[in-house]
Amino acid sequence: MAVGLAATAAYAAERRCGWYVNPTPGNLWLVDKDATWTITSQGEAEGPDARGVDNAPDFDSKQFIETNVPGSGHGYGCACMTVETDAEDQRITRVFAGKILPLSKCKADRSLPPPA
Repeated sequence: MAVGLAATAAYAAERRCGWYVNPTPGNLWLVDKDATWTITSQGEAEGPDARGVDNAPDFDSKQFIETNVPGSGHGYGCACMTVETDAEDQRITRVFAGKILPLSKCKADRSLPPPA
């Protein structure tokens, strides 16, 4: 039975790459060619935070554009993550792993919308 569960979990994981956004406190998104995926949200009405959010990558100060108050740490970078999603609600429900990429990678990807 455990083998079947492991296969199901592996099948549900998907790799998504795009703009990794921290626009305001408590909010974290991944914006790829398909959607703006919510990882965490400040308000409870938005739904639960993704399980495994600690597995999301930390922003790299050299690959980060600050968009809010200087020194606030709010802005965006570029990342790939292995996640489970709820496509209907455009939510990442679980983060397995993630890696920060150079900003140039997302800037060159024409399938991505402009950064936030």
